[in-house]
Amino acid sequence: MRDYGQYCPVALASEVLADRWTPLIVRELVLGSRRFNDIDRGLPGISRTLLKQRLHHLERKGVLERVPVARGHEYQLTPAGRDLEGVIMAIGEWAVRWMFSEPQPREVDPVTLTWWMSRRINHEELPTQRVTVEFDYQGDDPTRIWLVLDRQEASVCTTHPGFDTDVVVTTKPVDLMRVFSGIITLTQAGVDGTVALTGPPRLLRALPAWFLWSPFVPAVRERMS
Repeated sequence: MRDYGQYCPVALASEVLADRWTPLIVRELVLGSRRFNDIDRGLPGISRTLLKQRLHHLERKGVLERVPVARGHEYQLTPAGRDLEGVIMAIGEWAVRWMFSEPQPREVDPVTLTWWMSRRINHEELPTQRVTVEFDYQGDDPTRIWLVLDRQEASVCTTHPGFDTDVVVTTKPVDLMRVFSGIITLTQAGVDGTVALTGPPRLLRALPAWFLWSPFVPAVRERMS
């Protein structure tokens, strides 16, 4: 991106963040993605070449750094990058206040939604044993995705993970997005029939506490009150 050539803090910040995809890449890093493939997974539509360019740009600007790890490297936010969490949250909350609308089916990719959910797990509330949640997404392009949860990590599988399914969530992607974004609670979605849960009663009672949902849920619920 070309410099604006202005002695202005807004211009300086725009030189770092105003390119297409760059704020969303920072969002992925703020939400905990570290590996290239994880960042890519949260950004359907970006080319891998462009993602590499944007990550290199953010590295040059001091927002992130590459850290060697086993089998490659990770991208980690610098102190300057971590300080952008408030900026990203403020942008999202502004959009909730002034541009809020219901999600549309074309805006909700089931794999991406499940991936976002996997990063918003309340691990302390999970059962002590591994639990596998199968998402049976209905609609024009039905698909099944599995979320394997334990106290250490959450894994998204687009093919059967080889573990028995403990809970099945049957829904349309857009209906589950309404829950994730805070428009409606999981309990309300169950009453409405837009999200159906099947499995052992003890797991069904506990499941709502496993997910932290979108970080913008408080802003959405304030907007709707």
